[in-house]
Amino acid sequence: IRERIKRYNIQCDLQEGGVFAAETEKQFHELKAQQARWQKWGNDKLELLDARGVREVVASDRYVGALLDKSGGHIHPLNLALGEAEAIRMQGGQIFEQSAVTSITPGQPALVKTAKGAVKARYIVVAGNAYLGNLVPELAGKSMPCGTQVIATEVLGEERARELLPQNYCLEDCNYLLDYYRTSADHRLIYGGGVVYGARDPADIERLIIPKMLKTFPQLKDVKVEYTWTGNFLLTLSRLPQFGRIGPNIYYMQGYSGHGVTCTHLAGKLLSEVLSGQAERFDAFAKLPHYPFPGGRLFRIPFTAAGAAWYTLRDRLGV
Repeated sequence: IRERIKRYNIQCDLQEGGVFAAETEKQFHELKAQQARWQKWGNDKLELLDARGVREVVASDRYVGALLDKSGGHIHPLNLALGEAEAIRMQGGQIFEQSAVTSITPGQPALVKTAKGAVKARYIVVAGNAYLGNLVPELAGKSMPCGTQVIATEVLGEERARELLPQNYCLEDCNYLLDYYRTSADHRLIYGGGVVYGARDPADIERLIIPKMLKTFPQLKDVKVEYTWTGNFLLTLSRLPQFGRIGPNIYYMQGYSGHGVTCTHLAGKLLSEVLSGQAERFDAFAKLPHYPFPGGRLFRIPFTAAGAAWYTLRDRLGV
């Protein structure tokens, strides 16, 4: 991502540093183990923060410790996508919006139909993720769309924003249903959390998210919320992405389970290798098992919600 931002001069407010914050001693112990695992595989930019250290990066009494990942960071994701789309156009690529696919017919070439036309292609990449619906039934049965909710406060000003997050890191906690937040380039607090299984839009996002924000930052009780939104991600049972092939020339990549901004960039790179005749790295992901959700499409939502309630209770009890 950093390489593409630099190469194409994409203005997307890149800021370095991400924090995983622990609310309990059990979570902090798990972060220590995570640090050891990541260091084993080459991430040498990790710093463990005790209770005093975590208060130097976030003005909250909610956490007992944290893991700072200096190889992480945060961006304006829409501006990144727009910048990459422009880079595609600059190199002769074409993008056709508002042309939803209605069917895919395998073959050589394969046929993709939309409401107003059809396209024949040597290769097809299915990358609709949580917005595919039932277009490809064999993919829909092994994943589940979920919604997450976000709010943005009024402009706080640079001084107050830096009081909340002095180093301008982004932060997520270690709970099963996690909270995540950062400040924006215009010095708002962007705060997200919660999951709606099945991806319906909640009626009142503020009611769901403001209590979470105030639990973390009670000093913001006087602050107004100016924007709310919800977006969908695609959950897999293992929380690992699903890469693979349908026939000889249809490829799919989906199920990033909340890590889509980073993992989709890796997926695109691996797919380009496949189309150039180098499939080894793509196949390393494609060999991962794709488990169906318990209960099938009819009962996967209530079963998963029940499981989430159990893990949320464990988080609250610190076990």
